[in-house]
Amino acid sequence: MSNPDVTWLIGGPQGGGINVSAETFARAIVRGGLRVFANIEYHSNIMGEHSYYRVRISERDRHSILDRVSIVVALDEETLVGEPHAKFTAHRGHVRELIPGGAVVYDAGIKLDPAALGREDIRLYPVPYQDLLRQTLREFGREDQLSRLRVMMNTIAVGASLAVLDYDLRLFGDVIREGFTGRRREVAEMNVRAAALGYDYVRQTFGNDFPFKVHPRSSPDGSTARPMLMRGMHACAIGKIKAGLAIQTYYPISPATDESVYLEAQQRNYDLVVVQTEDEISAINMAVGAAHAGVRAATSTSGPGVSLMVEGIGFASMTEAPGPVLFFWQRGGPSTGLPTREEQADLRFALQLAHGESPHIVVAPGDPQEIFDDSFESFNWADRYQMPVVVMLDKYLSTAHWTIDELKTEGLTIDRGLVWHPNGTGERYLRYAFTETGVSPRAIPGQEGGIFWSTTDEHDPEGHITEDATNRIKMMEKRMGKLDLAAREIPVERKLRLYGPADADVTVIGWGSTKGVILDALEELNSRGDLRWNYLQIRLLRPFPSAEVAEILQRARRTVLVECNYTCQLGHLIREMTGIAVDHEVPKYDGRPFSQEELIEALEKAIATGERRVVVSHLSA
Repeated sequence: MSNPDVTWLIGGPQGGGINVSAETFARAIVRGGLRVFANIEYHSNIMGEHSYYRVRISERDRHSILDRVSIVVALDEETLVGEPHAKFTAHRGHVRELIPGGAVVYDAGIKLDPAALGREDIRLYPVPYQDLLRQTLREFGREDQLSRLRVMMNTIAVGASLAVLDYDLRLFGDVIREGFTGRRREVAEMNVRAAALGYDYVRQTFGNDFPFKVHPRSSPDGSTARPMLMRGMHACAIGKIKAGLAIQTYYPISPATDESVYLEAQQRNYDLVVVQTEDEISAINMAVGAAHAGVRAATSTSGPGVSLMVEGIGFASMTEAPGPVLFFWQRGGPSTGLPTREEQADLRFALQLAHGESPHIVVAPGDPQEIFDDSFESFNWADRYQMPVVVMLDKYLSTAHWTIDELKTEGLTIDRGLVWHPNGTGERYLRYAFTETGVSPRAIPGQEGGIFWSTTDEHDPEGHITEDATNRIKMMEKRMGKLDLAAREIPVERKLRLYGPADADVTVIGWGSTKGVILDALEELNSRGDLRWNYLQIRLLRPFPSAEVAEILQRARRTVLVECNYTCQLGHLIREMTGIAVDHEVPKYDGRPFSQEELIEALEKAIATGERRVVVSHLSA
């Protein structure tokens, strides 16, 4: 790797507060004018199992994780050495991921044998977490609350790591204080003091000669604007609010729940209702009913939840409801699979989401700005084409943190589509009237003269059930033809984008959450000058932009497909829709996202060896 980025990793038992510790650390780094990309890996149980957070620190925007770690902050022994006696260990300890000269900050109470680590090229920083916690509590007269406040040892560990990195501790203290208000301010000051004790202990005991230092820098343009740390689920929720979301339904399921919980907290500030239903069947049917009632409706779930929603999606397609918008947060499958891990294996499922042939749109954003844009525009599509819209997301997009300066919101236009208005002639309203575009004006319940029938059986223009063959043909052409209309009207920039030189030697193809790591990997590969690389991001997956994709791939010299699934589903879709087979496949399906290093290695291997399929796993790192 040629870049000087620093990766900070904290690990410990699930439920032990590493989320708060890592995100407070990351915000302090951003406060100092630096850029951060962060991601958490955690188990599907609630407490106890090992979890860890990576924070990549750079002077430039980054969009992916690195395998190589500069500093490990350990809250338990397992973070260091893994589970050596387990038959199928969840991980092998993070010490092995340290770069030469890297550091380990850990509890001095852990009797760590440096020789047993097998790493004589790293630096060890044992810190007496418990002694420093006792000192903190003694200073605040809280010695009797040691057990309840043990989580503050995390703050001590982070403070110690900031000393190793030579970072400004005041910025960390400022972020801590912002998280506490009212009567909790004393707790904030206790944490600030605990961090200072950890910081001072490292400085006084070990000095500050760690080679990988992180120093704050001023904004390059002198701007006083404060960058944000944003998760994909935040961008999604904000896009919905901007679009005028009126009701969101959901049943709790990871990784979709976080987005609905975030929206629940916004109900008092915006005119919307979030409803936790008794199951996913209720969630989809309530959302379809709300769409028919004339408001913008959404539901959010993951693979097992979508399995229960498919009949409701067909209901919306058959009745030409203006939505709802389904936010599909993918995770590892099949069945309950890997509930808290990364996967992109539901593409084919999303394309054929109901039995029979039913119209719906599928779009897959790849970063917070695209998530915001597609979350907003999906409601316009639902209203304009009167069909469900599926926004494909995943665990990685939900939990990762990006540093962004702003979400671009200029030029947003709300389009409610064709709404029926009486023309004064007394002409009978036909909800499913045959039109040139296939889109019929819809009536809002309560409109005078706008009464109509709606049924999930095949029906005539008025909505009455019929099995007449001629009507069936015309209705199928009407419903499915709206996909052709969407394909013509949706701008090409929302369908796909080609990054890099048009005449590159190698074209990498991907969709959804692989966007960030592909861009980071290609920046590194293009800097070497051996080959020229570009990247085709396919964003609109139904209706598929066949002509546009074919035009790019027909002039590509060599192609490599990158996906987080076993069968390389986008590759099959491309071949089905264009007749073009990609040259190489680089899949990953171990439940973890691609790192920049492993993707670079896999791409180079595919091109150098000519192998058709190069499988990637974090275990090979």
